[in-house]
Amino acid sequence: MENQSIFIIREAYYQFHHNVVALWSIGKDSTTLLWLIRKAFFGKIPFPILHIDTGYKFNEIYKFRDTYKKIWSLDLIVHRNEEAIVSGMTPEKGRLECCTQLKTRALKDALNKYGFQALYLGIRRDEHGIRAKERVFSPRDKDFVWDYTNQPPELWDQYKSKLNTEEHIRVHPLLGWTELDIWRYIKRENIPIVDLYFARNEKRYRSIGCKPCVEPVSSDADTIDKIIEELKTTMISERSGRAQDKESDYIMQKLRALGYM
Repeated sequence: MENQSIFIIREAYYQFHHNVVALWSIGKDSTTLLWLIRKAFFGKIPFPILHIDTGYKFNEIYKFRDTYKKIWSLDLIVHRNEEAIVSGMTPEKGRLECCTQLKTRALKDALNKYGFQALYLGIRRDEHGIRAKERVFSPRDKDFVWDYTNQPPELWDQYKSKLNTEEHIRVHPLLGWTELDIWRYIKRENIPIVDLYFARNEKRYRSIGCKPCVEPVSSDADTIDKIIEELKTTMISERSGRAQDKESDYIMQKLRALGYM
């Protein structure tokens, strides 16, 4: 799996070279993706890293981001939809609208500002049913629309790497990984991770994001080994702690069709 992901990372860089960027949410998947990118290029990432900051992240996320920006010598771009934040956009105004403005709109503005043509993301098919429809190289049109009814075929590691006018490609090197794969790899590689994932007072986060939109789940897994053992038997969804109105299949598909990660 590591070899396949590194192949995908290098293939995208070969095709798009100076017009690529990796999205870093600071969660376990995107941090694992950064680790793989560093391995793909022998310790030094040769392109920028983009963090879309909604202003609602956990303090632990910001601290981790700033610490590893220095340790890994990242060319980090932090982008916010300042207009929406100043106008008072909050999850209370509707999570569909909030995610659209603070995440999708911010991402669209960042890609337009810096001219990136390819975007690495750490999404996985097993994380949500709608993401199971994705391709490894997934095109978005000039309006950021994802046409999930018309996805390019991917046979024998042949990916869509040629752009039409005014579109960009999203590259998903972790698409075939599972949550358990991620944690086993984190253990094997000793990858640093935000400590929100580890249980405190019998609660931990399975999935992290904006603070108002996530809740911890019951757990006593305070080490990586315990997390791995927990995941072998749990029947609880990974995203069960996410705001449920946003996680419904209809809302998630609508968000992703509009360009949400």
